[in-house]
Amino acid sequence: MKPGSLYDRIFGFLGRLIALNLLSIVCSLPVITAGASTTALYYCTLKLHKDGDIRVFHDFFKSFKQNFKQATVINLIMLAVAAILYMDLRIVGNIDGTMSQVLYIVFFAFGILYMMVFLYIYPVLAKFYNSIKNTFRNAFLMAIRHLPYTVLMAVITLLPAGVFFIKSFRIQSMAIMLLCMFGFALEAFINGHFQLKIFDN
Repeated sequence: MKPGSLYDRIFGFLGRLIALNLLSIVCSLPVITAGASTTALYYCTLKLHKDGDIRVFHDFFKSFKQNFKQATVINLIMLAVAAILYMDLRIVGNIDGTMSQVLYIVFFAFGILYMMVFLYIYPVLAKFYNSIKNTFRNAFLMAIRHLPYTVLMAVITLLPAGVFFIKSFRIQSMAIMLLCMFGFALEAFINGHFQLKIFDN
């Protein structure tokens, strides 16, 4: 290995993550395109695992265009389900007694199932060509079948939310800056390591 080549690889990798992260954020800002953007992000991070290299803009927008229709429909379904769960929890909060506790448990269980599907739905769409119905089905079955990986990926996915619990404003600001630079792409890359193990089974 030539001197400096390791640094070149490290900074090249970080540069790709930063570019992917910024692309995914910008392309997600119109909320309706968030599904296609997330799918493209996972397409690129999975390809980075497999090939060791990607053409960031070419590969991102290739997936974005190819999967736009299905990803948008899936995104709208996921948004609608999230909205229904949120409204149901608000309604349950106004109910007294045992029924309220039972309904909380029921909706909490649905929330967990929602999270499990969310972890897989866009990577599955990025990796496989299938109908929307079968994409949901496969995402759900993979989440159940590989539960230990699912739990691990859920922890990794939820970790960035911890930034809002940092008390120091200076540290919190730095953490948010790093998250905006490459945090989401790094998260997708780490999860992609486990997803490839699952997909290749």
